[in-house]
Amino acid sequence: KRRGMRGQLFTLMMTLILGSLLTTLMWITQDNKHLPKMKIAPRSTDSCKNCGENIKKALEISFKTWKKKEDNFHNFTFQLRSKCHGFDKAIITQTNTPVGSKIVYDGEKKRTLQVSPELFSTFPKGHPFLNKTRQTCAVVGNGGILANSTCGKMIDSAEFVIRCNLPPVSDGYEKHVGSKTSLVTVNPSILLDKYGSLMERRRPFMEKLRSYGDSMLLLPAFSYGTSTPVSLRTLYTVEDFESPIRPVFLNPQYLENLAVFWRSRGVKAVRLSTGIMMVSLALELCDNVQVYGFWPFSSHPHSFKDLTNHYYDNKPAKNNVHAMPTEFNLLLELHNQGVLQLHLGECEPDYYN
Repeated sequence: KRRGMRGQLFTLMMTLILGSLLTTLMWITQDNKHLPKMKIAPRSTDSCKNCGENIKKALEISFKTWKKKEDNFHNFTFQLRSKCHGFDKAIITQTNTPVGSKIVYDGEKKRTLQVSPELFSTFPKGHPFLNKTRQTCAVVGNGGILANSTCGKMIDSAEFVIRCNLPPVSDGYEKHVGSKTSLVTVNPSILLDKYGSLMERRRPFMEKLRSYGDSMLLLPAFSYGTSTPVSLRTLYTVEDFESPIRPVFLNPQYLENLAVFWRSRGVKAVRLSTGIMMVSLALELCDNVQVYGFWPFSSHPHSFKDLTNHYYDNKPAKNNVHAMPTEFNLLLELHNQGVLQLHLGECEPDYYN
């Protein structure tokens, strides 16, 4: 009898264990149906080396409802404004940079340029942000995590949308990254590599700009000596083609202030990324800041699949220039503190049904 009872108990235990395993497997399978279908890049097995801790943090925030913490937001933005003055000085204007003033290049500290009447005429007369704060801002990075994210409608619902380095916002990308653009940056290296520094045919460049409507086109014209002529050519090209887009120049003094601000918080890099520059600017311009496409690792935090470097290509980033993981961790801290909201993975179904 004892042997019979033991046999029954053993059978019952095995049934329970197998049932539990089957239920878990079904739950995982069902749950995976909702995970984003990401582009898969050909990478080595250690493609996300040392990012396990970041994936853990990303999963933790995914299961928590984010809530803005007003005290933390106001404390952080007060520090940012008092040190960097982005609202009034991020963009060079005729008000903050008069004729005869001296521009000091932030990338080449020994290089200076005195503002001539001709150069002065290229600066906007009024306040670039109409001297008012926005209710909501979306800062859109170009990370591969945005591929198949269905975040387009959520991004476009923001009052002010900032994009980096002339990313594609048409040809099917709209569903995932939106198309609305209030400000878009362009790195002079893009003008050199893709458009021959605008020394030859300029129409392909102007056709590219159509996607961004009458947004501001932000150029770091005074970071390096080589940036100035191509930035001015960009402005003159836009004028010649009578495009509605509005070229404006980043103030190198603002960029220097910003570098000091983030260095005091642990970012030790040759140069801040455009992404964190734009997040910083948004925190001075907007009451609510939403951040998309910022995930500087090669594996998705939910599906663990390999990601392309950008949502539109797999061109590798320049090494040893930016401290992307450090910047990301600081943004993650700001998310946890309720200062800004970092979106990782798919957006809410309400926005794409």
